[in-house]
Amino acid sequence: MTAVPAAPSARRERNRSWRRFTANRLAVLGLIVVVVLTAMALLAPVIAPFDPARQDFSALLQRPGGGHLLGTDELGRDTLTRVMYGARISLSAGLVSVLLALIAGSLLGLLAGFVGGWLDEVIGRVIDALLAFPFLILAITLAAILGPSLQNTMLAIAIVTTPAFARVTRAQVLAQRELEYVQAAGALGAGRWRTLLRHILPNISGALIVQASLAIAEAVLAESTLSFLGLGVQPPTPSWGSMLNTARGYLQTAPWLALSPGVVIFLTVLAFNLLGDGLRDALDPRGRTR
Repeated sequence: MTAVPAAPSARRERNRSWRRFTANRLAVLGLIVVVVLTAMALLAPVIAPFDPARQDFSALLQRPGGGHLLGTDELGRDTLTRVMYGARISLSAGLVSVLLALIAGSLLGLLAGFVGGWLDEVIGRVIDALLAFPFLILAITLAAILGPSLQNTMLAIAIVTTPAFARVTRAQVLAQRELEYVQAAGALGAGRWRTLLRHILPNISGALIVQASLAIAEAVLAESTLSFLGLGVQPPTPSWGSMLNTARGYLQTAPWLALSPGVVIFLTVLAFNLLGDGLRDALDPRGRTR
């Protein structure tokens, strides 16, 4: 009987969160940029003006304009097309690696925070050891060990991103497990997994969503760095990082080669950070009374 009014209450809370989010103009701008980039990545085979691997030796290093809006590279390939296809690599690497890290880190954090004891000590020490290494240095090391490929890049980024999710989840669980609703669930006979998955996890999902949106920005930057160093996607597959690496040799004669992927990387990372900040403000429990 008491569960009937829960749906309207949850709907009102979602509406309030959405209003708080849309009140943040920078967050809305970030969301728009993310949607546009995602659409560009998904529709690249349809809207791209050329084949990303098509070489035109009559149009080497052509300036932006004419038949090539963003110019061409050293092999006559259309820069705009390669930027569009590069979005598929960078965004997929960011989304997949963060999803893997979210699953693994959340599980570790749930276990460490709720079970506690020696398990918390072991997981905590492993997390501290991984966090002791700089993010990019550890990602580069793992990518070099695993070998250059998109799959290995995703795995390396997922591994170095997992500790952040585990720490956030653990902190949230420690705060939630002492609350009355968790104690009541235990008193009513709910097992540990049921309490974790049905009661605690939904209440900490907001913090995990915010962490994920911020982690995607970091993952996109990490993928671009690995590809720039030759440890990510291999040519001729277009990637923003590899495009920047190629452009190094043409900064004086063809600066547009570096400008296009560099601006897109900047906009992508900025958009996800703005989106994450907006989600944090919208989902902050302290703001629910406003």
